[in-house]
Amino acid sequence: MPEGQSKWKQDFFDKAESIELKDPLAYTLGAVNEGDLLVFKYADAVKLAGHSCPAVSGAYKITAKALKFLYENDTPMRGDIKVIIKGKPTDLAYGPMSQVISLITGAAPVTGFRGIGGQFNRQNLLTFDEDNFEYNTFLFYRTDNGKGVKITYDTSVLPQDPKMGDLMQEVFSGSASKEVHEEFINLWQGKVKKILLDDDKYPGLFKVEKIL
Repeated sequence: MPEGQSKWKQDFFDKAESIELKDPLAYTLGAVNEGDLLVFKYADAVKLAGHSCPAVSGAYKITAKALKFLYENDTPMRGDIKVIIKGKPTDLAYGPMSQVISLITGAAPVTGFRGIGGQFNRQNLLTFDEDNFEYNTFLFYRTDNGKGVKITYDTSVLPQDPKMGDLMQEVFSGSASKEVHEEFINLWQGKVKKILLDDDKYPGLFKVEKIL
C-alpha cells in the first residue's frame, strides 16, 4: 500500500470494476488535463459513506451499469447525467445511495454546484420522485440526447445466512467475542463481494431496462 493511503481490511475492494468519466468542469478549472479521465473505485464510495454495505455497493454497481447502458462504448460525461430516484430521500437507503451516485455522476440535489459562466450546473440533476415510490428503483438520463435507463436493485435474491440476525445482535449490543465479530464481518462483506463481483450469478439482483 502506498504511503498515506487507506489500508482496507477487504482485499476485494480493489477488484471491483473502476468507473471512468470525462469531466469538462475539471478540465476548465484545471483539476486534470484536458481529456484525462476521473477514475472512481469502490473504495471512493466507502470513504464517502464511512462503511461498506449492500446499499453502498449496490449504488456503486447501479451507477456503473447505468453509465455502460447510456454510453455503451463511449466515455461517460460527468455532469451531463440526470438521475431520478423513485421515492423520498428517507425511503429505504435512498439517502446514502444517492450520495454515492452523486459522487460518481456529478448529478447533485438542491445543494449542488450551480455552475459558472452559465455552464456546468449540477444542481437539481439528482431528484427524488417522492409521490411515486418504487422499490429500489433509479432512473438515469443523458442530458445531451435524452437516452434513459431504469435500474431496479433487489438483494432478496442473494443467499441469506440464518445466523446473521443473531450475529448482528451480538455485535451491536457489544457482547460479541472477537471470533463472533469476525464471523459477522465475513458474512456481511461476503454479501458485498457478491454484489460487486458476482452479480451475474444472481438473476434479478439488478434489472436494467431501457426507458422508451
